[in-house]
Amino acid sequence: MSIHTHEVPVRWSDFDRYGHLMNANYVELAQEARLAFAEDKFYSQGHEFAAFVRHLNLDFRLPIEPRGTTSVVVETQVVELGNSSLTTRQEIKDRNGRVACVVECVQVAVDLETQRPRPLSDAERDILTQVGEE
Repeated sequence: MSIHTHEVPVRWSDFDRYGHLMNANYVELAQEARLAFAEDKFYSQGHEFAAFVRHLNLDFRLPIEPRGTTSVVVETQVVELGNSSLTTRQEIKDRNGRVACVVECVQVAVDLETQRPRPLSDAERDILTQVGEE
């Protein structure tokens, strides 16, 4: 499956007193990139899609430091589709293109009226298997 790329600006408040991007902010960067993915592939194309996060796993590879860092690049790839779930793998990269953190996220498609899981539709599966293709 292809990769969706999104650049996320960072703020001075994203960094801790030790000069590193705070660990909780990696979750926010990944979330912002997943929202951009949903906007690009679903909402801007007239498709409604709601998915709730079921599980997050973060692997911190190297620190992102504030010097010279105004943004990070987040690459999102759908790596698995279940009946009602999708798993994404995201690489958050520093200003030099090095992978600083890998985020794996399991999301479950939900019916917003009932707040209950629902199966992915064929149209959603088509979109999710074409992530990043233009």
